Amino acid sequence: MALYSSRCVTYSPAYTIVPTYECFNRCTYCNFRREPGKSPWMNLEAAERILQQLQSQNICEILILSGEVHAHSSRREAWFQRIYELCELALAMGFLPHTNAGPLSLAEMEKLKDINVSMGLMLEQLTPTLLNTVHRHAPSKLPEVRMQQLEWAGELQIPFTTGLLLGIGETVDDCWETLTAISNVHKRYHHIQEVILQPHSPGNQQSFDAPPFDPHELPEVIAKAREILPADITIQIPPNLVKDAGWLLACLAAGARDLGGIGPKDEVNPDYPHVQEQALREILQPAGWELVPRLPVYPQFDEWLGGELALGVKRWRENLTPQPPYLAGKGECRDVS
Repeated sequence: MALYSSRCVTYSPAYTIVPTYECFNRCTYCNFRREPGKSPWMNLEAAERILQQLQSQNICEILILSGEVHAHSSRREAWFQRIYELCELALAMGFLPHTNAGPLSLAEMEKLKDINVSMGLMLEQLTPTLLNTVHRHAPSKLPEVRMQQLEWAGELQIPFTTGLLLGIGETVDDCWETLTAISNVHKRYHHIQEVILQPHSPGNQQSFDAPPFDPHELPEVIAKAREILPADITIQIPPNLVKDAGWLLACLAAGARDLGGIGPKDEVNPDYPHVQEQALREILQPAGWELVPRLPVYPQFDEWLGGELALGVKRWRENLTPQPPYLAGKGECRDVS
């Protein structure tokens, strides 16, 4: 049974920890970054206090989401070490880390593999024309640099999440080309868990003067993505960026099956609060959809994990409540956690 034919919609009970908001890129649509040197780095003591408060809240995923320090910066090694230590701390305290910190070297990815159950990096759009517009001052948004991460993740057997940002100046054909590139790399390595389709949603900090991506166009994009991507890749949409309940349901009907990490704050889109679990259930259940929690790693990748990662995932699969159903009949909800 193809995953997208089920009536199951998943989400990850998650909390985002930001080592630093500083970033050497200056993407004009960004509502996250701060100037280098003007964003204090999170220390381990502060992170431990946060994680202690989360231990009783049934949160499984700790997303380590960071601004980028230049690869040749004198601070790069310390920045990477802080990310590593935050992952290590989260894992030791019983959580499952997932890191998204921009392009990393092969050696950095290999080190983080040992303390992350999965990792991620948005491709956004692979068209080089954006290097003349929204990515003009964003050196790490070179298409070949982003694609290299997907290749390395496959070589290293890292379960991976990527995605597209819609409405930043790309054409429809650009979207299909980016999705095809994801499909092709997945066919070689079989390591892509999810593809996020994220509509541009203007925020207070950005300088990019463009309207939001029309959510009414999203179901058509999802349907085309579902045709291009292999069936074992789940399509994720952020429900806080698709505010109309009817169009959220239309996105599910088109083939989206995951709503991403649900936590107290969307750090990337801080002007758009997350829709919380109960509110989502009130939208989904009357329409015949079942919302179930998942882990930040899908079961088919468990064999790629070792040591503490494997033990942590096993504990969460046994204890995550409510338990996702394990049904396989057509139209029923089955576990993808």
